[in-house]
Amino acid sequence: MLPRPLVVDVVIPALDEERALPSVLAELSRAPFETPGGARAQVRRVVVADNGSRDRTAEVARAGGAEVVFEPQRGYGAACLRALAHLAADPPDVVVFLDGDHSDYPSELPALVAPLARGEADLVIGSRATGRAERGALTVQQRVGNALACRALRLLYRARYTDLGPFRAIRWAALAALEMSDRDYGWTVEMQIKAARRGLRHVEVPVSYRRRLGDSKISGTIRGTAGASRKILWLLARHAGPRP
Repeated sequence: MLPRPLVVDVVIPALDEERALPSVLAELSRAPFETPGGARAQVRRVVVADNGSRDRTAEVARAGGAEVVFEPQRGYGAACLRALAHLAADPPDVVVFLDGDHSDYPSELPALVAPLARGEADLVIGSRATGRAERGALTVQQRVGNALACRALRLLYRARYTDLGPFRAIRWAALAALEMSDRDYGWTVEMQIKAARRGLRHVEVPVSYRRRLGDSKISGTIRGTAGASRKILWLLARHAGPRP
């Protein structure tokens, strides 16, 4: 008898993404698949966390087969936390996070999940730095900020990363142990800091990246870029010190 497939739930934080979401959801296959290495997995649920959208984000998400939860407090982390609270009643084996702006490639999900399915890692980061980024998809400030943050992660926490990319997969048990709390710009780096401090096994896999559909809420604005930079630096400093 074959072992049951690894259960994967997908979380998509979304703010005014009615234009992009139909394509993102259409590219997410719900059929069972084999990861590189032969392990079986299947996307069970897709949860779109509507972060106060003023457009038809919730409507198009439901039409695309997603479950929708609402988090009126603006913030990437707040939306993720709301989605995780929704999943907690019947948690998956693995949670995959990806953006709702069509910049990530959902078709690469099997490669992202593979190290978890093989038992080689607890956290997998999709690295745009080692993958193939479409020209203009990553702004200069994103590239510089990622490089600086990853260098700090290595110096302060001895954690080797090349990216803070949003496309990532993590075991539910490992995620619960991290006790995530950031409600805005620091969600991704908080996860990587806490994973390093708790000794979780992490790997990166190269992922592709394309220009988003619509306007960026963070890297495309001065306010968003400045806010994200301040939060990332603050978190890097805050968690530095002896491991718990």
